[in-house]
Amino acid sequence: MLNDQVTFRRVAAGSLLIVAPLLQAVAAFVDPGTWGDDREMISFGDNPALAQLQSVLYHWSWMLMAVAVLGLVHLTRRGLTGLGNVVGALTMIGYLSLSGLLLTDPVEWWLGQNHTPREAQRIIDEMLGLPGVVFGFQLPWMFLGMFGLPVLTAVVWRTGFVGWWAPVVVAAGYLGSFAVPYGPLTAVCWTAPVAGLGWIGLRILRMGDGDWAAYYPAVRQPVSRSPESTPR
Repeated sequence: MLNDQVTFRRVAAGSLLIVAPLLQAVAAFVDPGTWGDDREMISFGDNPALAQLQSVLYHWSWMLMAVAVLGLVHLTRRGLTGLGNVVGALTMIGYLSLSGLLLTDPVEWWLGQNHTPREAQRIIDEMLGLPGVVFGFQLPWMFLGMFGLPVLTAVVWRTGFVGWWAPVVVAAGYLGSFAVPYGPLTAVCWTAPVAGLGWIGLRILRMGDGDWAAYYPAVRQPVSRSPESTPR
């Protein structure tokens, strides 16, 4: 499979669309901050093992989702290609930016163990409020992923590959999570996209190499001319 570009890319795209959102949902459920104190320097200190596990799960979920986006963009080759390319690129940037922000997790854990909650919160707020952090890592990049993915899924729906319910479920899950404070409802919201994106991934795995390769543009063979037909 590694030597077959069609099979490898199809299986990778389909598998990652199932695995990546699932890892994010699991991370939300195991995160001590989901069920405990909303100040992570405290909740992380209450259960350091789960704190590290949720960071790893989020990291790989968002890294793998950035790669899975390429599979969704591939499905837009037959229609709305320009829109698919732009939204896909912005979505990838968003998820990679989200993954980079996870390096603050061990910092919050350390601060919680070595300072009072009030002092730890003051330090982390000053760190994250630096202009380089805000505009280099957070705004607007960190929002591009979870806002862009529902739009990209809607583009895939408009191409006819999947039913209307898939982008609705993805949008309801990711956009709905912004309307509630981070907690148990976030875990519920981030479970919904597992169904929508997972269904697209399953369809990709079932479609076969021929159908996947049919999305590639036909290669135009150059017109060869014999020496006798060349004008002089």
